[in-house]
Amino acid sequence: MRAGVLCLTGSFAAHTALADTPAPSPAVTPIRASKIILIGDSTVAVQGGWGSSFCAEHVTSFAACVNLARGGRSSGSYIAEGSWTIALNEARTPGYAATWLLIQFGHNDQPGKPGRSTDLATEFPANLERYVNEARAAGAQPILVTPLTRRMFQGGKLENGLAPWAEAITRVANEMKVPLIDLNARSTAAVQAMGSTAANEFAQRPPSPAVAAAAATGTTIPARTETNDRPPAPQPVDPKLPPMAQPKLSFDYTHLGRKGSDYFAAMVTAELASAVPEMRPLLIP
Repeated sequence: MRAGVLCLTGSFAAHTALADTPAPSPAVTPIRASKIILIGDSTVAVQGGWGSSFCAEHVTSFAACVNLARGGRSSGSYIAEGSWTIALNEARTPGYAATWLLIQFGHNDQPGKPGRSTDLATEFPANLERYVNEARAAGAQPILVTPLTRRMFQGGKLENGLAPWAEAITRVANEMKVPLIDLNARSTAAVQAMGSTAANEFAQRPPSPAVAAAAATGTTIPARTETNDRPPAPQPVDPKLPPMAQPKLSFDYTHLGRKGSDYFAAMVTAELASAVPEMRPLLIP
């Protein structure tokens, strides 16, 4: 009898041990994350460019979107100050299935900007070629973007002073077989079609009455930069802490508020989905 009890007890213990053994977990599929890096000037950067809405609204969580554009930079000064080195280091970060690097310059390469202007015939295309070659060497896939149009009108016609820079970018893209987003052509056509009054809604702040009245005639006038009317951010309780940064918002014909950023980010996304089809699963219309 005792032997029977021992046998049953042993069987029960073995069964219990098997019951307590957790079922094997299903195999985990490794993530295939990609990265999109933006470089350029204020028309791409946060607080004034299309890049803010692009990263926030048009990219899935399977792509890291890194906006390294900086206001006031040209194709030359971005390199000289070390921002390009930072972007290349970002492009070299391991672990990503693919890395794309969008490059948009032109606004601050124009004449009359000491320390930033570049020669359109020589320096500007040479800088673009450097961006392409070094991006590829870092393992990234470069994409050239022509500059966003300004929104100045004369007699109902949009003045596109950035066309020569857009043409230079297009030539480099064709010669080096780089995908091209012709944002200058697309934005110029769109802004011309909507007219100066509607285009003024893309700015960071509303136009003054004089600016609005001029726009209604089809001709824009110089916009005086006005201080933004946001109340200052509360100061920290501890006076030893440094103050927080403040937005510098104004009305002009170059920079974008939320509405403008949303509008042109959607435009860039549509063009990108067409020019680089392999990015489509990562892009949201």
